[in-house]
Order: sequence, then structure tokens, then C-alpha cells
Amino acid sequence: MSPRRSYDQYCSAARALDLVGDRWTLLIVRELLAGPRRYTDLHADLPGVSTDVLASRLKDMERDGLTTRRRLPPPGAAYVYEVTPRGRELLPVLQALGEWGESALGERRPTDAVRAHWFALPLLRALEGGSAGLVEVRLEEGEFHVRVGAGDGPVYGEGAAPGEADARLSLDAGTCGVLGRGELGLREAVRRGLVEVTGEGALAKELRDA
Repeated sequence: MSPRRSYDQYCSAARALDLVGDRWTLLIVRELLAGPRRYTDLHADLPGVSTDVLASRLKDMERDGLTTRRRLPPPGAAYVYEVTPRGRELLPVLQALGEWGESALGERRPTDAVRAHWFALPLLRALEGGSAGLVEVRLEEGEFHVRVGAGDGPVYGEGAAPGEADARLSLDAGTCGVLGRGELGLREAVRRGLVEVTGEGALAKELRDA
């Protein structure tokens, strides 16, 4: 575990950066908002992070009360990392950073990694103000699901929805890029036929009627 570093400034922003200002920390939170993850899963979905740095960050985050580690019961018997309620409070911080960074996103570069569930944060922001529910999203890169109004549970996850989705969205990578860069809102994309919406839940009806 690395020694705690501090800006030594009596300022809430500086104190926050003492905890989450190190490289990779907020991206680890992004991954854990999807629910418990094994170390190997985290390493696979954080391309570019070394094993030593990831292990160090996880220890620091556990010390600072942002994550916990527990052992799964048999037959799994593996350790998983989870975000704590304190860590979950960083969701709006990540969403605000994503919104602020939209103008810097630009077109995808050949060296840019991508995971389908990375589009969950801008999608959740686009769904704010509507009904709560489970949304399944199908992209060229894969499937993921988001829980609008999730409360204390996982905010999103990889793969198909675990149960009947209130709405299902299908779109291509180009539309994802447009939405991620903030060039078009989700409801406008639905109106233009760029996003297909199916399902009979309140969320699906709201998007189709937008």
C-alpha cells in the first residue's frame, strides 16, 4: 500500500483529490459501479494499467473506504472488489466529468480501446428525469444494461439485462459516438430513427413518445 499523499490544503476539492486524484482511481470506480468484479475482470477492462498499479490503487481505495474486498462462496471461491456507498457517491462526479469531456472526445482513434458498458454513463445522464427501470442496450461492440434510479444497487452491468427489461435500445457505434460527444440527445436520436426502442415498460413508451 502506497503512503497517503496530500496536497495539504484546507479545501474540500483538494481533500477529494487526495482520495481520487491518482491516475486510474476514478476509472476503477467506473468499473465497480457495474457491481462486484474480480481482479482479472478489472484488469481486462482497464487496458493500459499495469498489474502493480492496479493492485496498489485497489489497496489504497480499500484503505480510504471507497471499495471493499470479499471472498465469494463456493464454487466461486474467488475474491471480488465492490464499491462502497461512499464510492458510489462518485457517480455524479463521473457523469459530470464525462459531460465536461465530451468536447475532447472527438472521433475514435485507432489506438483507443472501447468497451460497450463505457457508454452507460452518458446514457444514464440522457435518461435522467424519466421513469426508473431496467434498460438493455445492444451495440456492435456488445450488450450492457443500465438501471435508471438504481438506488443502492449496481448502476449498470455487462451483458443482457438480468430479467425483463423495461426498454431495449439498439444502435450502432456511430450513433454511440454522436451521443457520447453530446452532439445529439438520446430522445432526438430516437425521433430520427437512429436508435430503435422496443419494450412495453414506461421507459420504452416515454422514449417512443418523446
